Amino acid sequence: MLLAVDAGNSAVTLGCVEGREILNLARLETSRGRSADEYAVLMERVLALRGVKLREFEGAAIASVVPPLTQVLREAVRLVTGHDALVVGAGVKTGLNIGIDDPSQMGADLVAGAVAALDAHEPPVIIIDMGTATTITVIGPNSRLLGGAILPGAAVSLEALSGAASLLPRVSLDAPKRAIGSGTIECMKSGAVFGAACAIDGMIDRMEAELGGRAALVATGGLAGRIIPYCRHEIEIDDYMLLRGLSLIWQRNRRERRREAK
Repeated sequence: MLLAVDAGNSAVTLGCVEGREILNLARLETSRGRSADEYAVLMERVLALRGVKLREFEGAAIASVVPPLTQVLREAVRLVTGHDALVVGAGVKTGLNIGIDDPSQMGADLVAGAVAALDAHEPPVIIIDMGTATTITVIGPNSRLLGGAILPGAAVSLEALSGAASLLPRVSLDAPKRAIGSGTIECMKSGAVFGAACAIDGMIDRMEAELGGRAALVATGGLAGRIIPYCRHEIEIDDYMLLRGLSLIWQRNRRERRREAK
């Protein structure tokens, strides 16, 4: 069993993965002020609550978009599992053909998501990851990762609107009954939820036009469930895509190490 750690700007997700199957899932709040010891204690507690036996871990893998936390989490994972975690980044074998200008700028979360998407879908594939930011990654017909787009996340946009306009209240990111709002709160929710859905639909249309045909569409991330159901395109929601991608990357690198050791 693998301990897969997805460190995002808002949450650190822990997944207990066996092959492609997610056996257990837990989330911790992302806090840049916590030490490795503090994270280790939290990890042990939350895994124990789910009945996970730490000795069953064969290894660990981390995808982090929070550089100050990467080594902190790596040490925490070592304390919890006894294994040195594989950190997705330069030098790690992923099997991806990355065609962007500077592959080193590709986020570890996007790499893991792309690996999982290609494992589950025939290219071309468009991957929408909805968290603090909304990232769209495009994999072409020849399995080459072409690039994508970055949009403000739906929650971030809503918070920015409330913060910048004195007369606008803070509201939750929930879909109203109608696109045409009859009050301030409904209007804000319509813009946040339906506006984000329309932005995704529009980006898919433009990207498929550049690809020259239809693509498999898959979404992940904490906000996918709130926005994707209101898109006009049929988009699969895969909440565990990044964790499965981490497992696939870890397995590939373990095979490479064993091959090199022979």
